Amino acid sequence: MKPETTRTINDTPQPQYLYMAIELSNEKWKLGFSIGFGQAPRLRDLDARDLAGLVKEIHMAKERFGLPESAPVLSCYEAGRDGFWLHHYLQTQGVANLVVDSASIEVNRRKRRAKTDRMDVGKLLTMLMRYHHGEKKVWSIVHVPSPEDEDQRQLHRDLMALKAEQTHHINRMKGLLASQGVALPFQKDFLSRLETVRLWDGSPLPSALHARMKREYERYRLVKQQINQLELEREQVVCTSTAPAVEQVRQLLRLKGIGMNSAWVYVMEFFSWRGFHNRREVGCLAGLTPTPYQSGESNREQGISKAGNRRIRAMAIEIAWAWLRFQPDSQLSRWYQERFAQGGSRARRIGIVALARRLLVDLWQYLEKGALPEGACLKSSGLSDPG
Repeated sequence: MKPETTRTINDTPQPQYLYMAIELSNEKWKLGFSIGFGQAPRLRDLDARDLAGLVKEIHMAKERFGLPESAPVLSCYEAGRDGFWLHHYLQTQGVANLVVDSASIEVNRRKRRAKTDRMDVGKLLTMLMRYHHGEKKVWSIVHVPSPEDEDQRQLHRDLMALKAEQTHHINRMKGLLASQGVALPFQKDFLSRLETVRLWDGSPLPSALHARMKREYERYRLVKQQINQLELEREQVVCTSTAPAVEQVRQLLRLKGIGMNSAWVYVMEFFSWRGFHNRREVGCLAGLTPTPYQSGESNREQGISKAGNRRIRAMAIEIAWAWLRFQPDSQLSRWYQERFAQGGSRARRIGIVALARRLLVDLWQYLEKGALPEGACLKSSGLSDPG
């Protein structure tokens, strides 16, 4: 006699969701609404940043699909120039919103593919429903910082932009002189020495070029002054603030090879608010993970993904070289010397990327668990040491 099969039937009614996708642009937004697969989407145009109109369209969509006013709303839009302010607003309206990494959205691989806002919002809507029904790898979701965490990133990003602008001014002045056959070292007395510059025939700089050089130098001095002000402000924050993020900066600064720039960027851009779960997430978000290509008999490595935070990736490579110099007895430095140091320049470049990834993971564990990287040394006098 066969035992009877017992079936458990879940009679709990499931709430019906309203799905909303938003295609953002500077002038107009394209909205798409649906309640499930097989349902023709409701498409609407909206003036950009018209929040009252957005709430009205959500209300009208619920009426159109016969949903109660209390029906939950799931929405999504692509990360871009508009940032995260719309995400925070939607949350205040009770809308569960997702900010999607644009590069992770699947597209047609044909050379000429049709693309319109109407098609894009329909694609987003379909992928949102797939994601909600359990297909979690359909795209990548951006971890949205709080307004406070986002504001903490402004100082070092402004500092980076100013330093790039400073280099731009210096290179322009050197280039202008080089066009006249003059090589003048850029030092503190640059402007006074400019008066003594003579061309190949002994004549002074042309008057218009000389005036332009002086204006360029004034712009350089303004940028240099702003850089000094920001660096002083950052140093005061590190010395006086009791915020948890600043405490992490001070913790990193205790390590040889880690200086103010790297410690601040690592914490404010990466470690203080991301909430990593494992070492793989750390490497992936920095874009330092390999990207293999295997198809049939073809099997090759395409290099690192570069899909993560470019500021962290650039800093991680720079600090990896500094780590070899200031932490030569650490386990990571010995590992690099054994595996890559005796190879050619290409092998050393590959090795430094691997070292950067491992060091980034070790620094994360150092901040989370207090586990000092194996063989690493601490500074003897806090912030004054090199690195």
